[in-house]
Amino acid sequence: MKAKQLFLSAALLLMLPFFVAAQRTLSLQECINLGLEKNFSIRLARNYEEVTSNNVTLGNAGYLPRVSLSAQQSGIINNVDQNLADGGTTSTRGVHNTTSNAGLSLNQTIFDGFRVQTTYQRLQEINSIGELQTRFTIENMLGRIISEYYNLIQQERLLSNLQYAVELSKERARIDEERYLLGSGSKLQLLQSQVYLNADSSRLGRQYETVRASRIRLNEYIALDDITEMVYVRDTIIEVNPNLVYDNLLQTTMSNNTALLIAAKNQNISEYDRKIIASRTYPYLNFSSGYGMTYNTFGSSTVSNQRNLSANYGLTLGLNIFDGFNQRRALSNANIEINNRELMLQQIEQETRADLLTIYNAYTNNLRLLNLELQNLEIARENLDIALERYKLGALAGLELREVQKSLLDAEERLLSIQYQTKLAEISLLQISGRILSYL
Repeated sequence: MKAKQLFLSAALLLMLPFFVAAQRTLSLQECINLGLEKNFSIRLARNYEEVTSNNVTLGNAGYLPRVSLSAQQSGIINNVDQNLADGGTTSTRGVHNTTSNAGLSLNQTIFDGFRVQTTYQRLQEINSIGELQTRFTIENMLGRIISEYYNLIQQERLLSNLQYAVELSKERARIDEERYLLGSGSKLQLLQSQVYLNADSSRLGRQYETVRASRIRLNEYIALDDITEMVYVRDTIIEVNPNLVYDNLLQTTMSNNTALLIAAKNQNISEYDRKIIASRTYPYLNFSSGYGMTYNTFGSSTVSNQRNLSANYGLTLGLNIFDGFNQRRALSNANIEINNRELMLQQIEQETRADLLTIYNAYTNNLRLLNLELQNLEIARENLDIALERYKLGALAGLELREVQKSLLDAEERLLSIQYQTKLAEISLLQISGRILSYL
């Protein structure tokens, strides 16, 4: 029997490195770095940003000339019957004539009512929105990663508390069993303690599932290749920053909130759209030039072939005088869109202020509750120590001990919940004010 135990112990020691290798312990910064590198939403946003960056070119705006080269080969086969004036006739069959064309052309817009310059500015604004959209995605994903990281800490702490509760229930069941065997306790009390033990064990089992679900979500956010990998967080406590000031947050939010910045950029784009439409009222001046060659062959002629080389150039000056009031309609719609963008900016600003104030009120209230729950936890722990000693001496009933034990569990759960809710409020305040990137 001893040899078998020694063999099992040796086997476990040999397999220990494999168990350790199958799990990872990550800090918050390591989780953030993995998310920035591998998260699919962030990678997609960066790809879209690259597209908007690629579109900011002089050629796309219309600054550069358009050069094209073309070539064409064509032919015709003629069968000709002629009736002459003197009454005679002639007939020609299979006369094959060919034409070959090749040409190089250049077209350049010299002036088009500032449309080209405005289009280039519009492309730059769209590129800025692409960058802000990427930043917005990163901020949201950072909020999710950080929140889930601390949620996993909370759930693991709750798991530890329930494990302690199970140990207390086991100890109580052991005491009641000894009393029952010695004849100083009742079977009813023993059965009741076993019921409490089973209830605590059941809660512990459910908590294991909650911890696993939180770990899977964190794995999803940081885009691990193996989503079932056992990832553990390095931190064990939820640290809260109690020094956030509303006035500072409001000032930063109004100048750095990503949603507000995107709304302002959209308003600028609507202004550029109106300018592009207004450019139709200006005259336009285009330059064009080309060089070409034409080569002909004749199946029946005094000339067997002919080649022409030609160069051409021209300036086109024009003005749109009347287009069925379409320009007036487009300008009217553009002005309405500008007004809509202004209203949307004001709406987002109002919503942002309301969200900031609501979250900050929750943050300050949770800070007050946090201090209260810390005091309650210390009292509950001391109360449990006293109750256990009295229970061992037989001076405390089982139901009273259970109430004391439950009070400790409730105090610990409330404290963890308040800590996590305060941390969530802190993360939300940093996110809405554009300061969550400080975690990078």
